[in-house]
Amino acid sequence: MNKSALPWLAIVTLAACTGGCAVGPDYQRPPLPETKAYTRTPLTSTAAAAGDVQHFDSGAKVPAQWWQAFGSPEINWLVEHAFRHSPTLEAAKATLRQAQENRAAQYASYFPAVQANYSASRQRDPVGTISPTLDSGDAIYTLHTAQLSVSYTPDVFGLNRRAVESLAAQEAGQRFELDAAYTTLAANIVSTAIQLAALEAQLRAAQTASAAAHNVSALVQQQLTAGAVSGLDVAAQDAAAAQADAAIPPLEKQLEQTRNLLATLVGEPPDGIDIHINIDSLKLPERLPLSLPSTLIETRPDVRAAEAQVQAASADVGVAIASRLPQFSITAAYGGTATQFSKMFSDGNIFWSLLGGVTQPIFDFGALKHRQGAAEAALEQAIAQYRQTVLSAFQNVADSLYALDADAKGLQAAQRAEIAAKKTRDLAQIQLDAGAINRLTLLGAEQAYQEAKLARIQAQADRFTDTAALYQSLGGTLD
Repeated sequence: MNKSALPWLAIVTLAACTGGCAVGPDYQRPPLPETKAYTRTPLTSTAAAAGDVQHFDSGAKVPAQWWQAFGSPEINWLVEHAFRHSPTLEAAKATLRQAQENRAAQYASYFPAVQANYSASRQRDPVGTISPTLDSGDAIYTLHTAQLSVSYTPDVFGLNRRAVESLAAQEAGQRFELDAAYTTLAANIVSTAIQLAALEAQLRAAQTASAAAHNVSALVQQQLTAGAVSGLDVAAQDAAAAQADAAIPPLEKQLEQTRNLLATLVGEPPDGIDIHINIDSLKLPERLPLSLPSTLIETRPDVRAAEAQVQAASADVGVAIASRLPQFSITAAYGGTATQFSKMFSDGNIFWSLLGGVTQPIFDFGALKHRQGAAEAALEQAIAQYRQTVLSAFQNVADSLYALDADAKGLQAAQRAEIAAKKTRDLAQIQLDAGAINRLTLLGAEQAYQEAKLARIQAQADRFTDTAALYQSLGGTLD
C-alpha cells in the first residue's frame, strides 16, 4: 500500500470510533397512577366453599410453573407438551429472532463499510481519433483493476444511535411478547382442561338423569298395564325422559369441541389428544400470590412490551430530528490498475482517493418537519397505550380477585342446593316406597337433584378457572 494513503485511512478509522451527541428525547418511563391496592375493599381470603378457603399472600411472587399448583399430572403434561410443539410459540420465537437480526443489522452502521472490487476488461481504442489509453500506445489491451473502498457515515447527531435504540427496544418488546405468549398459552390450556373436566362430569350427571327417567318410564308403563295410572301419566313421563335425553347431545358437542380446542392449543390435530380429567381430582391452590401494583408493572409481559414500544417511539423522535440536521460522509479508495495482473500494485499503477461530504436539507416542502411531528404524535400514542395497558392490568387483577370471592360464595350456594336436592330426592324415594307419592313426584325430585349437581360442577369449575385467571393477570411466566 502506498504510504501516502495511510494517513487518510487512519482518519477514516478514527472517525469510525468517534461520534457526537444523540439528539432527541432520552427515554424516561411515563408517569403512572399511584395505587397501593387493586380493590376498594382489601381482600385477604375467599369465602369457605367445599371446605377450601383461598388466602391471598400480598407481595408474593407468582411461582414458576404455576399450573402445577392444581396438582394434575394431565394438566402438567398438556402445558409442557404445548411449550414444545405450539405453532403460536414458534411464531413468537421467529418474530423475536427477526427483531434481533434487524437490531444487529442496524448496529453494523456504527462501523465503516469495506468493499473489495476486481475487474478485468478486454478492449480496443479507436486509432487516430483519440489519444491512446496506454502509454505504450497499444490499441488492443487487457486492463486489470483492483480496488479497496471504505465508506463511513459519522454519527454526529446520533441518528444511527437512535435507530439502534429503537430497534433494541422493539427487540425487547418482542421478548416480552414471547413471555406473554407463554403465559397466555398456559392459562388457556389450564382453563380449557378444567372446562373439559367439568363437561365430562356434567355429561355423566346428564346420562344418569336420563337413565333414571327411562327407568321411571318403564315403571309407569307397567303401572299402565296394571291399570294403576292413566295414559296421560305415561305420556308425561315419556316427555320427561325425552327432555332428559335432549340435554345430552349439547354436552357431547361442547365436550368434543373443547377437546378439539385443547388439542389445537398443545399443537396437535383434533385426533391427536385423548385425555380425561376428573374434576374432583383437581387441587384448589390454598395460598395465592398477590404481587403489589408497583411490582406488577415489572412482571406483566404485556405491560413491559407496551413500555418497550414507548422507548422505541421515543428513539424514533430522535431519528426524525437527526434527519433534519447535516449528514456527513467519508469515502476512501485505494487500488491499482495494469495490463498485467501481477503489476497492478507496482509503482505508478496505484491510485487512491479520499472524499468527505456533508448534506444539509434546505427545502423539502416541510416533509422532514412533518415526519418529526408524526414521530412525536406516535410517541404520545405509545405513552397513552402504555398507560391504558397498565390500567387494564390492574383491572384484570381486581376482576380476578372479585371473581374468586364470588365463585367461593356461588359454590357455597350450589353445594347447599345440591345437598338439599339430594335430601329431597332421598325423602321422595322413602315416601314412594311407603306408597305416599307417585313415581312422577320422585322423577321431579331426581331431575331437580341432577340440575343442582350440574350447577355445582360448573361453580366448581368456575372457581378453578378464575384461579388460573389470577395467575395469568399477575403475569406468571416460566422465569
